[in-house]
Amino acid sequence: MFSPVVDELISQLTRLPGVGTRTAQRLAFHLLRVPKEDALALADAIRAAKERVGFCRECGNLTEEEVCRVCADPRRDHTVVCVVEQPADVLSLERTHEYRGVYHVLGGALSPLDGVEPEHLRIAALLRRVERDGVAEVVLATNPTMTGEATAGFIAERLRGRTRVTRLASGLPVGSDLEYADEVTLGRALSGRREMA
Repeated sequence: MFSPVVDELISQLTRLPGVGTRTAQRLAFHLLRVPKEDALALADAIRAAKERVGFCRECGNLTEEEVCRVCADPRRDHTVVCVVEQPADVLSLERTHEYRGVYHVLGGALSPLDGVEPEHLRIAALLRRVERDGVAEVVLATNPTMTGEATAGFIAERLRGRTRVTRLASGLPVGSDLEYADEVTLGRALSGRREMA
């Protein structure tokens, strides 16, 4: 329907997560409508990121250096390691300003149905890190999904007897109503309840 170049642009945009055909078409039309410099600035930013950004050799987070800023920061507690699925999860946790340890990015979650096995994730690197660095606590902060829970359980089993393993609390979000919460969320909120000070 469109020129082959526009069709290819739309096709490439649909490969982005969460972008369907209609959204890809809107993005393509937007890019074709803006001044050439703006569209090329986006292309240059993508190219620069792909050329200069890699993974931290310690934790697997995104960085332009060999070691990311968090791992290189001597003020961080390197005896506490928070395990997350993706680099975006590090950003979410850092925004809380509550965590002062370091991270370990797995690169996903276990999902045998999708072909994601332990050897496809950075689990072996985590186990080596715990042994090598004398890690006192591993905080499992994988997503509260079936795959995230399976991953947390797998890692907890491998770390049993090696270090303290904790899991992020889960339950009701602030500002929500009980009537809209599902049974699993309510169950976790009840089992994770704590005494009021």
